[in-house]
Amino acid sequence: HSGAMNASRSHSGQGVRAYGPWAVVTGASSGIGRAMAEHLAREGVNVVLVARRRDVLESVAATIRAASAVDTRVIAEDLSTMDGATAVLDATRDLDVGLLVAAAGVGTSGPLLSAPLDVELQMLDLNCRALLVHTHGFGRRFVERGRGGLVLMASLVGFQGVPYAAHYSATKAYVQSLAEALRVELADTGVDVIASAPGPVHTEFAERAGMHFSAAVSPAQVARATLQALGRRSAVTPGFLSKVLTYSLAPLPRSIRTRIMGRVMRSMTH
Repeated sequence: HSGAMNASRSHSGQGVRAYGPWAVVTGASSGIGRAMAEHLAREGVNVVLVARRRDVLESVAATIRAASAVDTRVIAEDLSTMDGATAVLDATRDLDVGLLVAAAGVGTSGPLLSAPLDVELQMLDLNCRALLVHTHGFGRRFVERGRGGLVLMASLVGFQGVPYAAHYSATKAYVQSLAEALRVELADTGVDVIASAPGPVHTEFAERAGMHFSAAVSPAQVARATLQALGRRSAVTPGFLSKVLTYSLAPLPRSIRTRIMGRVMRSMTH
């Protein structure tokens, strides 16, 4: 089976460098995205850093170049807009990109009907539409070049409905489902796909979503576990709490899992 052969070959000495000389990382200004970019740079992969804030991206790029002998490129765009999402594809046409890390995302917490609709729609555009635009665009390029990797950031909350994070968990269910199906569709193309579904992570994201965690993992742990699993597994759940919740809830009916996750979420939101 050529897909299996490609997967094993990707880790024969070269690791993530086998996918190509450049990686595109969205959400690279902080949190998991930044940790992914730093990890890739340490492995010798050049990185395209994508996020909204150019000044922050330039600072991250300088830090990466100082620590690793790689090239960087900064793309400052609002990915929740269609123009911003497609600009990333246009701005990387001249690069031999072999890896996409779709880590850009926002979250909200609290009762859905209390939330402003425009905020929820912006989250949908960023978490789902932009990710689809990039997965489709870079995926085609990877198939054409005969090699590539798609790293899609899902979440522990994507495996069932989560009250008090109803829409956020739905966007992550979309990502999880998309990654699972694409891995099979692309199995014989040399393109590896992985969904990373971490539980609580210490990031700016949690602060913006109004959540506080006591058993959170670091972004660097998520990046390392995810990139090590690429080409070997279809999904990864970085972090102890993520594994415990995943395996303990898995045998239960979805309706019960949803109620349990609702209690967990309510305890984590202010």
